[in-house]
Amino acid sequence: MNSKKKMAKINRFEKKINIKNKKASFEFEFVDTYVAGLVLRGTEIKSIREGKVSLTEAFCFFKSEELFIRQMHIAPYSMAASFNHEAVRERKLLLSRKELDKLESKFAEKGLSIIPIRIFINDQGLAKMEIALARGKKTHDKRQDIKEKDAKRELGKLAY
Repeated sequence: MNSKKKMAKINRFEKKINIKNKKASFEFEFVDTYVAGLVLRGTEIKSIREGKVSLTEAFCFFKSEELFIRQMHIAPYSMAASFNHEAVRERKLLLSRKELDKLESKFAEKGLSIIPIRIFINDQGLAKMEIALARGKKTHDKRQDIKEKDAKRELGKLAY
């Protein structure tokens, strides 16, 4: 009977959360990175702790001097009944005024975007997002990255 109680007490939120946008480093060249807080509603933090987040199509934009993220998908929490959250909505990002002003001035330059790189839970249990001021890569830059990865892989094989 004790083993059943121990099994029931295992926390499904125990693992470290580090959800990455894998396409971002392939599609963009990072100029500068920032860590921002997220304004979440209701059951969104529980879904993030379960790892049910998609950043692949997400992007950041300014609306009345505040930074928001759009197209970030947080799956509805499975244990919630009627008080569940919307999966895709605009969410506010929390940065200091100094960082926001710096980002907004650089964002006005042609060819720069603000994209999410990863979501993680910090030591205090708060959801944080790492964002990057980025410039889109050209096709030849992407080919060069693929060549470099292949060369590293071949060197790794020869080392063993």
